[in-house]
Amino acid sequence: MEFKPGKYLSQINTPEDLRKQFDIEDLPHVADDVREYIIDVISHIGNSHFGASLGVVELTVAIHYAFNTPNDQLVWDVGHQAYGHKILTGRKDQFHTNRIKGGLSGFPKRSESEYDTFGVGHSSTSISGALGMAVANRLKGDMDKQHIAVIGDGAMTAGLAFEGMNHGGVEDTNMLVILNDNCMSIDPNVGALKEYLTDITTSHTYNKVKDEVWNLLGKLSKFGTSAQEIASKISDGLKGSMLRQSNLFESLNFRYFGPVDGHDVIALTKILQDLKDIPGPKILHCLTQKGKGYKPAEDGSATKWHAPGIFNKETGEIIKVVPKNPQPPKYQEVFGHTIVELAEKNEKITGITPAMPSGCSMNIMMEAMPDRAFDVGIAEQHAVTFSAGLATQGLVPFCNIYSSFMQRAYDQVIHDVALQNLNVVMCLDRAGLVGADGATHHGAYDLAYMRCIPKLTVAAPMNEAELRNLMYTAQLEDQGPFVIRYPRGQGVMTEWKTPFKEIKVGTGRKIKNGDDVAILSIGHIGNYAVEACKRLESEGISAAHYDMRFVKPLDGLLLHEVFGKFDKVITLEDGCKMGGLGSAILEWMAEEGYQVQVKMLGIPDEYIHHGTQQELHADCFYNADAIVETAQKMVDRKAGKAGLSAS
Repeated sequence: MEFKPGKYLSQINTPEDLRKQFDIEDLPHVADDVREYIIDVISHIGNSHFGASLGVVELTVAIHYAFNTPNDQLVWDVGHQAYGHKILTGRKDQFHTNRIKGGLSGFPKRSESEYDTFGVGHSSTSISGALGMAVANRLKGDMDKQHIAVIGDGAMTAGLAFEGMNHGGVEDTNMLVILNDNCMSIDPNVGALKEYLTDITTSHTYNKVKDEVWNLLGKLSKFGTSAQEIASKISDGLKGSMLRQSNLFESLNFRYFGPVDGHDVIALTKILQDLKDIPGPKILHCLTQKGKGYKPAEDGSATKWHAPGIFNKETGEIIKVVPKNPQPPKYQEVFGHTIVELAEKNEKITGITPAMPSGCSMNIMMEAMPDRAFDVGIAEQHAVTFSAGLATQGLVPFCNIYSSFMQRAYDQVIHDVALQNLNVVMCLDRAGLVGADGATHHGAYDLAYMRCIPKLTVAAPMNEAELRNLMYTAQLEDQGPFVIRYPRGQGVMTEWKTPFKEIKVGTGRKIKNGDDVAILSIGHIGNYAVEACKRLESEGISAAHYDMRFVKPLDGLLLHEVFGKFDKVITLEDGCKMGGLGSAILEWMAEEGYQVQVKMLGIPDEYIHHGTQQELHADCFYNADAIVETAQKMVDRKAGKAGLSAS
């Protein structure tokens, strides 16, 4: 389908076109065109984020109009809100390929455009990244560049954002932090920062002073060399006793301006033009609304409209394909219902998630047991150490974090949980290749980075019943630190509410007998092996299949059985081959003195970009086709050697 931009957007291929061809009074029309183009494209292609980008359309237009991008360097946080940015920076005609294999990334990406100055995917990196750029340019003597970091109020809850501001406040750089405050990340924001920002935006005293401040700022350009003096007076006024709410940012030596209407594009542009003349670190607080300009998204749930899929843009109806037959649940749904079942029987169980209650289904426990489930904000490190603190007092915390996000809390896993041998159950959602989110979100490394930590149990279920049983096992007495990893998406069981059964730690299971080749898998990806074994059987190749369940500790008895019988072995994992299950089995094999042929199937040693999970599994050569082809080659080679020897 062809998507046609509106009258104003059709004339813009770069921000320079925006700045040269339009007056400031035209910007509301440009913003309308950008918003309509996003709605038009995303409603048809689905598979993309939505509400966040609509909420910053005016801010995006204003930034590119006021600043000389790409010479002035713009850093987006997370990237959910960067669609308007992509459309204005030469990618309008490719926007319909967003998050599709071979198309545009859903996030800013340095290799995609010079306007994407810093690659992002995980939150809260923008301030540190922009500060590094600003300091580098100062060291190079390039003082003409401006550096702008756009960060949401949800991302501001992460420690990294405060670390960046703490450093930025003492550096003499041209850096502007724009706080995009819409009271939401994906789910509603939590914590003291939310209350603090609310206090600022609702203060009558503050707003009275704010109006006077912006009246002065609007005249800055007329004062020439006295602009710095006026800025100093403004700063002094903001620090006065009438505006105590701003002390958090002022104490970090950032001049605070705002809050301002993030949807008044003309006023925003004038403010940004004035702020360019004020030296030093600054923060502009903009109030925006997710889904702005599309009434169903404005009136509906921001969580629902974060990534709605395909929808009817005229009615707002989200179009879902209803399958004829019952479908298996998603793994995160199984987690959400199972933790409530377990917590009803074990009063020690608590639930913790860093700002993803709906994504990981912790919201089910938060609704059923609000005093025992905690959303700690975008703060993975805190989530793990908070869980460790709970465990020291005899509770059993289930800390649910996406696999790629857990990378940010690695030191806490080692130092605060494993070293102290605490019974924290770490549930890693989105393990393996996640699909359209791409390289920043793939859970490729958890098997490798977790299995090298002493005292840690690391497991992965092949289906929903195994997930329930691993969760049940992990909360039993004296289990110690326990990791359970599972993928994004559906399982394989329509009847999944099975009775709980303890799984002995470090034991695998035989799924199928065979004689020619053995397949050792871990996790959900083992279902590819089930399919492959059936296909191989029809071709006269007898393949055995073993579900290892644990990458740490390995099932030595099962491995002795395998290596005592088979001289052809395939390992299968939805994780990096380097350091994962295959590596663990090769290490074991070498220590035990076995010499057999082993082929490892998994994620190669490279960054995997976006596509559907099925496309990426095929590209990385570990789907059912890959297993069949690998087994055929191994067995054929064996037959060939036997024939040569006989002759």
